[in-house]
Amino acid sequence: MKDLIEPFLYPHNLFLWGLVFAAVRYRKKGLWLLLLWFYAFGNGYLGNQVRDWYYNNISATAVAPDFQGNYVVLGCGGSENNLPDCAKSRLEQLSEVLAERPAATTVHITTLYCQPYLDYLQKQLKQQVELDCFHGGATTYHEFYQLNNRLDKSVPYIFVSSDYHAFRVKRLAEQYQLNATVLSAPSSTFKPVNCGTACYLTVNLSNFDLFAKLTAEISSYYVYAITKGWVSWYKETQLQNSEQKIATP
Repeated sequence: MKDLIEPFLYPHNLFLWGLVFAAVRYRKKGLWLLLLWFYAFGNGYLGNQVRDWYYNNISATAVAPDFQGNYVVLGCGGSENNLPDCAKSRLEQLSEVLAERPAATTVHITTLYCQPYLDYLQKQLKQQVELDCFHGGATTYHEFYQLNNRLDKSVPYIFVSSDYHAFRVKRLAEQYQLNATVLSAPSSTFKPVNCGTACYLTVNLSNFDLFAKLTAEISSYYVYAITKGWVSWYKETQLQNSEQKIATP
């Protein structure tokens, strides 16, 4: 009973039902449109359907058992001494996959500060892996421009990135004609909402975050896709640190 009643007392759900009352009471088109928007983008059931579609059509959460190729971990910021949570999530996702495949492989990492990435990954590896770390640039678009000249296109690749970046990574891999699959590192935003019966009658703030990230992701890619023919900013990058290539024991 607690799980059924408690969500209706949250401020965002009080606002939802306040909107329902106002729309019914005043019968204004603007209120109905605001109610529809607020419910559609915040409803847990609809959000979970989008998550399910995204994982089935844009990214993957597992690697095929017969995969024989190399891996690319896209950078997620950080400093000379610190590794952000998003980078840890990507490296942990990669290490779980590599643990099931004893064969030697190559892992490419694109980041400005290589050492924290290499140190964190090496602690988790149990097999021989060649690590190729280099600064690919400030954005995903810079990274793919650099990777296009660096990767062997006859080799299949698994690109490891955060789930909310999978759309952009998938489209860029297709643009550069790479034989690639995107492996999603999980984030709290894309974690399915567990709301039970109340799922249909409430909204959840994590769903607004979900749609905000997806809107930003998709908009960013299509702005790039439309303008890349007459701009060259994604080709211009200052390589600020030297690349590192090492083979783990």
